[in-house]
Parts: sequence; structure tokens; C-alpha cells
Amino acid sequence: MIRKPNMLISILLLLLLYAPTYGQTLQLSIDSCYSMAKQNYPLIKKQDLIARSSRYSLENASKFYLPQFTVNGQATYQSQTLSFSDALPSLPGMSFPTIDKDQYKIQAELSQAIYDGGVIKHQKALIRANEQIQQQSLEVNLNTLKDRVTQIYFSVLLMNEQLKQNEIRKTDLEGALDKANAAYINGTGFKSNVDELKAAIINIDMTAITFRANRKAFMDMLALLIGRTVDESTLLILPEDLSLTSQISRPELKHFDLQKKSFDIQEKQLRSAHIPKLSAFVQGAYGRPTLNIVKNEFGPWWIAGIRLNWSLGSLYSLKNNKNILNINRQNLDIDKETFLFNTRITLHQQSADIKKYNDLLEQDNAVIELLTAVAQSAKAQLTNGVITVHEYIGKLNEENLAKQARIVHNIQLLQVQYNFKNTSGN
Repeated sequence: MIRKPNMLISILLLLLLYAPTYGQTLQLSIDSCYSMAKQNYPLIKKQDLIARSSRYSLENASKFYLPQFTVNGQATYQSQTLSFSDALPSLPGMSFPTIDKDQYKIQAELSQAIYDGGVIKHQKALIRANEQIQQQSLEVNLNTLKDRVTQIYFSVLLMNEQLKQNEIRKTDLEGALDKANAAYINGTGFKSNVDELKAAIINIDMTAITFRANRKAFMDMLALLIGRTVDESTLLILPEDLSLTSQISRPELKHFDLQKKSFDIQEKQLRSAHIPKLSAFVQGAYGRPTLNIVKNEFGPWWIAGIRLNWSLGSLYSLKNNKNILNINRQNLDIDKETFLFNTRITLHQQSADIKKYNDLLEQDNAVIELLTAVAQSAKAQLTNGVITVHEYIGKLNEENLAKQARIVHNIQLLQVQYNFKNTSGN
């Protein structure tokens, strides 16, 4: 009777340990959003297709070394055949066979490549190079997702920060409203002061509605990109300032290098095209006449040997094909140079933006320090009846606008830093 409760408690404890936890706040960083967006994007499915296609092509190329089996047949009628009576003097008592003009043959051949001059080796190398080029091209396309994620992620952060500042401003006005209500009830204040503060709070609530609607739209877009639910309970981590470098390490550069590597392989293929090829073969056939043409009747025969193939036709176009490859290399170098040129211009502009927002933030802090002192003084003056509620709200609005500007500039600074990071590829 004692063991059963103990066993039940143990089972409950195990269930609590291994059961999924609910109600936990989902935390997202911008780097995790980059990773999830990449894995969620439909284009990622091409990675496996490219790898499988390359694997099949390599298997097909390897089958060149397997024995090749061919069958062919023919039936012919010719206007003339070998005549022994015309070629040899006639002798008494000797007759020469006559070869029929209709001849028949069905033949099977089994051949085995011995030396191909490096054709298959270079073909396999080109298949692997093309797979790497396609995979890297896919990586280039997926990398563009970062710009979209960055824009949406920081838009959500901006709405969050503006909502926080909106609530701080609302708290200040609600404190003033409580005092104005108390003064009105005690007969030492005016109802117009109460109404003006209520109207200001309503305007704050209306601004919050706009901020929440915008945040909801951006969160929905982010959820679609990363394939996860993103709502008001989701915590987006505010990134820290980055240590930036202007060195360019974009995936496009590797794509250019892989393309240049494929041109080198193609040039080796050109050289192997005019190298002699060696193979072994065995033929078996049945027909009329056989190898013994003197015996004019149906029968089987076979032949085995070594075959040398040396085609020099590719030499005619070898020089032009090399020139074409050199032109392709030059075009690729120009494309790479253009890409680097445009990237450096973008980095220069983004670097200027980073400096601009840093300077603006310094000014924001100085302005906020002054306006906060003014707002606190105005609060004391309102309590002592020196200024009106309208004047106090005006001072509070000026401080709020300065703080909102600092929020915007801070988010913009972080966003342009991440744009710089993505542009440079670091």
C-alpha cells in the first residue's frame, strides 16, 4: 500500500520533467531570425535537388568505364563480288567458289575503355564544379533575405520602444490628472484643466493604437519570413552596437571564384579532346559470308583486339575555343570588379549614415537633458499654479518628441550597422 503512492509520485515527477513547457516567452535575436528565415524560405529546397542531380550525373560519367555492349545487323546486295576465276588462272579439274551478291550479318561487340585521355576525369571535375556554382548561386539568393529580415526586425523594435515611451508620457499625464481632479473637487481648480488632461491622454491612447497596429503588421511579416508565430508575447532582443570592418566577404565573391575554376577545367577538357583513346574489344557475329569468304555459306565468327582512336578534328577549333574561354574569364573579372565597386560605394554611404546617427544621438541626449529639466520645472510650476495645464502639456510634449526622436535615431543606427554588416558579408 505504501509503494503505490511512491510510484505514482515518481511518474508525475517524470511527466513534469519531460512535458513541454507552456507559457514561456519566445525570445528572438536578429541572428536567429536570419537563420530561421533561410531555412523557411522555399528556395532552400533546391539545395537537395542540386546535390541529387550532380550525384546522378557523376554516376552516369563513371559508367563510361563499364563494358559497353552493342548489337547491329545488316543485309546488303552489291553489284559485284570477288571472282576467283578472274583473278586466278583456270586449272583442269579445279573449280572456284562463287560469292553471292546478297550478304547478311548480325554482330555483337563488347568493348572496354582502357585509356580515355582524361576525358571522364575532367567531365567529373566539371560536374562537381557546376554543383558548387549552383549551390553558391543559391546561397547568394538566400543571402538577400537578410535585408528584408533586418528591415522588419528593427521596425518591430521601433514600435516597441515608441510604445514604451508613450506609456511613460501617459503615466506623467495621469499623475497630473489625479492632482487636477483633486484640486477641482476641492474647489481650487478648474474643470477645463481636467478635460484638457483627459484629452491629452486620449490622444496618447490613439497614438498607441497606431503603434500597435503597425507593430502587428510587422510581426505578421516577420512570422511569415521565419515560419514561427510572432505576437505581443514574443521578445525581440535589442542588438548591441557592432564592431564593423569594411573588408568585403560576400558570397558573391566565392561565386565568381567558382566560375573561374570551371573555366580552368573546361580548358583541360579542350586539351584531352585530341589525345588518343585506347580500348579493348571482342566481336561475335553470324552471317554470310564468314571471315572465310571462300566458303560461301552462313556461319559464326569472332574477333578480339585493341582499338586506337585518335581524332584530330578538335585541333581545328582548339585555338578559338581557348580564346572564348579567355573572353569569358575577362567578362567574369569585369563583373567581379563592378560588384566590388558598387559594394564599396554602398559601404561608404552606410558608413556616413552610421556617423550621422551617432552625431544625432549626441545632440538628442543634450536636448533631452535640457527638456527633461524644463518638464520637471513645469510640473512643479503647475502644482504651484504658476503655469496652466496647457503650458505644462506643451512642455511635456516637447520632451516626449525629443525622446521619440532619440528612439528613432538609436534604432536607425543599429539598423544601418546591420545593413553595413550584411553589405560587407562579415
